[in-house]
Amino acid sequence: MAASSSPSLLLPLGSASRNGPTMKTPRCISTRAITASETRNKSCSRRDAMLLVLGVSGLSMSYLPAAYAAGLPPEDKPRLCEAECEKELENVPMVTTESGLQYKDIKVGKGPSPPVGYQVAANYVAMVPSGQIFDSSLEKGLPYLFRVGSGQVIKGLDEGLLTMKAGGKRRLYIPGPLAFPKGLVSAPGRPRVAPNSPVVFDVSLEYIPGLESDEE
Repeated sequence: MAASSSPSLLLPLGSASRNGPTMKTPRCISTRAITASETRNKSCSRRDAMLLVLGVSGLSMSYLPAAYAAGLPPEDKPRLCEAECEKELENVPMVTTESGLQYKDIKVGKGPSPPVGYQVAANYVAMVPSGQIFDSSLEKGLPYLFRVGSGQVIKGLDEGLLTMKAGGKRRLYIPGPLAFPKGLVSAPGRPRVAPNSPVVFDVSLEYIPGLESDEE
């Protein structure tokens, strides 16, 4: 399974991100398919822009990429914990660590736990406490690949993943000092994360390259 190691919102604001491919938002949206011979970054005319705003173009949300679909209700975005999972999670005991991180296990994995510094492939859905999503690997279509415990992601995510087992899912309740102390300016249409504000991460530890599960 392929994994993404491209820059992510998981790094605290102001941190140096790793080199990787970046996605540019198209400046013009067409009602027809764009052929390979056409220029994708062609600018819209003022008239085209007005027609788009007024809805004359007739585009349905299903044809828009994730960045344009950011205004959809939360239930229309992919999640690691759906409605039935949310009900079950109410009865799961909360674990609180010395750092102030809290978590509930949605599913306990059967694979190994990642040693500090090992690469892991994880899916995540990052939310503000209200449940609004500000970042998600599910919408990118690939797990996020990084070295756990090495400061490549926010402290709360590092800590929460180190005690998970491969194949497991967990909800992390991350306090402000372990999240984004300087805040986070999210993508258009996504909620902004205020400095030192708590965040919630649903995370799935998909696999640990180089470490095989005894169950496999």
